[in-house]
Amino acid sequence: MKIIYPLAVLFLITSLAPNTIFAQCEDVTIESLTNPGPYEVATLTEDDGIRNGPDYLDATVYYPTNATPPYASIAIVPGFTAQPSSVEEWGPFYASHGIVTIIIGTNSPFEFPDLRATALLDALETLRQENERQNSPLENQLDVDKFAVSGWSMGGGGAQLAAQMDSSIKAVLALCPWYPQATFNHNSPVLIFSGQDDTVAPPGIHADVHYNVTPDTTNKLLFEVANGSHSVANTPTGGDGVVGKIALSWLKLYLDDNDCYCPLLTDSLLVDPPAASKVEASFECEPIIGIAENNIDISIFPNPTDNFITVSIPTIASYKVYSALGQLLLSGEIDQSNKQIDFSQFAKGMYYVRVENETIRIIRK
Repeated sequence: MKIIYPLAVLFLITSLAPNTIFAQCEDVTIESLTNPGPYEVATLTEDDGIRNGPDYLDATVYYPTNATPPYASIAIVPGFTAQPSSVEEWGPFYASHGIVTIIIGTNSPFEFPDLRATALLDALETLRQENERQNSPLENQLDVDKFAVSGWSMGGGGAQLAAQMDSSIKAVLALCPWYPQATFNHNSPVLIFSGQDDTVAPPGIHADVHYNVTPDTTNKLLFEVANGSHSVANTPTGGDGVVGKIALSWLKLYLDDNDCYCPLLTDSLLVDPPAASKVEASFECEPIIGIAENNIDISIFPNPTDNFITVSIPTIASYKVYSALGQLLLSGEIDQSNKQIDFSQFAKGMYYVRVENETIRIIRK
């Protein structure tokens, strides 16, 4: 398994108030990325009064019934000759985690990625109108500034094109995308799933190219599922469930602006994942590093250091050492008789030491 970070993945240390951080993130764990999620789900179709969009054929909207609005939303389109049923499991999954999902068909099953992009944008217009439709269960319930797009195969290529056509789209999820000779230029954070054994859209001429031609200034992630076929990302259960966990974390992070999901990606889901044959990533997010409530004077020296650092503090305190990627490497306790932290085990580079309410950058030379 190969993990590449062609552009340094930069993680910024937050300076939020302690109670805000802990309250915000205490329920965000790998275990919370369940299928289904915590919310009940209902559906809407054209028979229920939703708009019949001219650029797509039929639609089903999945929405949570007991979550707290306003809701972020995502539109999903299937691939060449495929029906909405091929990707329908994403609907209840996302909705059960609080993300409204519209899954559409195409006017012709033979439409190419450009028309699938247009179909996705038309589906987003349907959600905008549903937010305003009188007596709709979603009336005034949607955050129309938080829209994402997704698609499988040619629909995945269409999702990338849709983001290029509409710069307001906040996230893209391309599921084993098909679109040869692609050139993309957009700023929407994009997650690309591919299958190692995909013979319909071989990663080397589709997904890998899509990742490479997406600008390095755009947050992007490529996750190739080991031994995966062309349909490995059609459901959140792909890759033994890791496909759903990564997709949901990506949407919560970039669509819902929830930084609590950053460490789930950087510390767990993308760290030597057994389901992956290749991971490439170039994205920025802010890990939530716990902040204690004490307010005391702390100094750390020498900095830079060869081996050990000494922590000067007037009381007993806990410490944590993080990598430049936000990964927890070491933790312990400092007191009057034990003031040193051993850095000799670490490679040369940048680290963060957190002692009580202070975070200090340390360089090991």
